[in-house]
Amino acid sequence: MVQALNYLKETASQTAGPYVHIGLAPGDAGFDIYARELGRDITGPNALGKRITVTGRVIDGTGAPVKDVLIEVWQANAKGVYPGSGDVEDGFRGWGRVIPDFGTGAYSFETVKPGAVQGRNDRPMAPHLNLWLVARGINIGLNTRMYFDDEETANAADPVLNLIEQTHRRNTLIARAEGNTYHFDIRLQGDGETVFFDL
Repeated sequence: MVQALNYLKETASQTAGPYVHIGLAPGDAGFDIYARELGRDITGPNALGKRITVTGRVIDGTGAPVKDVLIEVWQANAKGVYPGSGDVEDGFRGWGRVIPDFGTGAYSFETVKPGAVQGRNDRPMAPHLNLWLVARGINIGLNTRMYFDDEETANAADPVLNLIEQTHRRNTLIARAEGNTYHFDIRLQGDGETVFFDL
């Protein structure tokens, strides 16, 4: 005879999946719903500054590609100004969504390299992109940043990078430059895990 349990059963956790593509980027899921996909254009056609491409992969602790993940990108313009906080170019959004390839976990997007941003107490922050990831199995979105390896002096003084006590882990936030392309892998756990911030 099975013993009766006198406590409530655990409920299923809430996740962002399995419909991340359909709900947040339907064009990437094969649904032609909108005339223009929301979030694909990060900077707009009138953005000033150096045009760059960002590439990378989203992988798990074993190095396998993460499926059904969405990356939101937030950034300042080339002068270090976020939309809504100052004067930006006409049409500059500073926000977009990227869906990595379902099979390889590879992603790519085009933007302009942001400028240094004034942080709290007027402390300058090195040029960076803010990234937010959601996927099936991730209960709370993951927040991280991508810095540029050709900004060594600014990176060394960046107040957020300097909050990371284990200095070797700061490298998980630095993208490698190859011409106008920056490569940035996002590893969710394991050796070389990307630093994520609790916001």
